[in-house]
Amino acid sequence: MCYNSINKCLPEIAAEIMRVAGVDIKDERIDGGKAFDWGRTSEDYARYRDIYPDEFYRRITEKGLCVNGQRVLDLGTGTGVLPRNMYRFGAKWTGTDISAEQIAQAKAMSGNMDIEYYVVSAEDIDFPENSFDIITACQCFWYFDHERLIPKLVRMLRPGGVLLLLYMAWLPYEDRIAGESEKLVLKYSPAWSGAGETRHQIFVPECCNNDFEQVCHEEYPLKVHFTRKSWNGRMKACRGVGASLTPEEIKNWECEHIKLLSEIAPEEFDVLHYGAMTVLKSRKN
Repeated sequence: MCYNSINKCLPEIAAEIMRVAGVDIKDERIDGGKAFDWGRTSEDYARYRDIYPDEFYRRITEKGLCVNGQRVLDLGTGTGVLPRNMYRFGAKWTGTDISAEQIAQAKAMSGNMDIEYYVVSAEDIDFPENSFDIITACQCFWYFDHERLIPKLVRMLRPGGVLLLLYMAWLPYEDRIAGESEKLVLKYSPAWSGAGETRHQIFVPECCNNDFEQVCHEEYPLKVHFTRKSWNGRMKACRGVGASLTPEEIKNWECEHIKLLSEIAPEEFDVLHYGAMTVLKSRKN
């Protein structure tokens, strides 16, 4: 606890309250409104969801994005996967997330990297005008209240700055292991809306159109390598399991999933995913 300034203490107190209470998110668009909290699965998230292959990052830097000399804000940063893995390319990163547990993992895993992290919802961020060259949202853009968020992003981006939307997902109809694992998640979370993924463009809400111009979109196949243990961990850390089930349900799901993998998967294997990227350029002059 710090005593020199109550103003300096307030963010730490708020983060501690969020850590203890957790942050239940409820949205009728997601999982039928079932509550989930990424903080509940932060340890597994940190251990098993840092899985983007090099090609995922290379496609970003090949477009001159998130590289030396640029200031980047990563929304919904989670455990800081994007800032940590792209730090080597020289950009100055800031990451925000609503979950204090996720940010705690991000700070711990970033070590001596010069990355700033803040516990704050995307809709409540309030950095100064023209603070960033690029704002990224990886695996998270659909969670946000876009009507509230977009004006803030426009203000915080420099003229001509970029909103970069990123996504990667397994393909259950094209990969047997992914498909069978997904069926087991649905057994425990029937309303889980993360199921049934197919290749598609990243959703861009209409409220973006006045302020941003889409300059690029691409989708591409990716093979992601796993062991039985790491795939089990990856599935456990998904919204339909670790972020929403009770401890007893998670235990039962995991027992079934480990048994399933012993029957259908070799000790090591690739799971077919696809990656997607949408580049939106600010119309601000």
